Amino acid sequence: MGKVDNNPRRGSKQFWPRKRAKKIVPRIRNFTTTKETKPLAFLGYKAGMTHIQVRDNNPTSQTKSQIITIPATIIDCPPIRPLSLRFYKKTTDGLKLLSEIFAEKVDKAIKHGKSGEVPESFDDIRLTIYTEPKKTSTSKKSNDIFEMCLGGNTSDEDLKTAQELLKKDSFPVSEIFDEGQLLDAHSLTKGKGYQGPVKRFGVKIRQHKSEKTKRGPGNLGAWTPKRVAAGQIAHAGKMGYHQRTEYNKLLIKIAKPEEVNQKGGIKHYGLLKNDTLLIKGSIAGAAKRPIVFTFPERAKKKPQSFEVVKVSTENKQ
Repeated sequence: MGKVDNNPRRGSKQFWPRKRAKKIVPRIRNFTTTKETKPLAFLGYKAGMTHIQVRDNNPTSQTKSQIITIPATIIDCPPIRPLSLRFYKKTTDGLKLLSEIFAEKVDKAIKHGKSGEVPESFDDIRLTIYTEPKKTSTSKKSNDIFEMCLGGNTSDEDLKTAQELLKKDSFPVSEIFDEGQLLDAHSLTKGKGYQGPVKRFGVKIRQHKSEKTKRGPGNLGAWTPKRVAAGQIAHAGKMGYHQRTEYNKLLIKIAKPEEVNQKGGIKHYGLLKNDTLLIKGSIAGAAKRPIVFTFPERAKKKPQSFEVVKVSTENKQ
């Protein structure tokens, strides 16, 4: 038997090409359907982190019935507003847009065309919404627009419900998600700029007597073919600002701003003005970055159970 190399290759080939995302609003490719006709996603803005004192109600936990402290991410969630309903037809080349109906009340800053009509036959209905970042402390003025699927199916009753959703002024986060459920978080990671092979791929730094370079790959591949294989060699390049999805994040609490606000505001964000989501653990992305939450695609059977005792409002600046 030959020598077995237990050292894995440097860098993951799961994500390629390693370049920055085109848009700051994440793109959602798959939505989990629900029986109820309602929006299947919500967009909030990352404010920062805090810690929460909770009572552990998990029967098999080592800290059962004890009060423990867990970290949590604060998501500022101003109400989202409906923009339009889009009707699609399935074709061999994907979904084809048949018609689009716009809401009667739309923000003046958003430019849109004329409303169409409901087609006779369609395969999918989707809702386009936009946010109002002016109601947050992000100092952002432009609206974030994205498209989401609706729960239910394409029956006449669901069509009526979708048309009623379009007439609503806004949707608070409490109408879409419930406390104690699991969510999928879609966000963009922090941008790291142009980085070298050591930080970007984790290659080993060579000794001081090595030729040419210390912080670089040992070789560029085989002699033949006479080229450097694309994506196979650890080279310097763009790092960070990539879209990532974190599955099964626990929504601990939907809190009011006065329950979470810190004296002088949250560091790098400011004061909270809307309902906030307290998500267990960390979430990728910088402060003030939009994060889209959807119903879980790989849901666990039983999520963890915690009873909130106290939310820390200490100023960590």
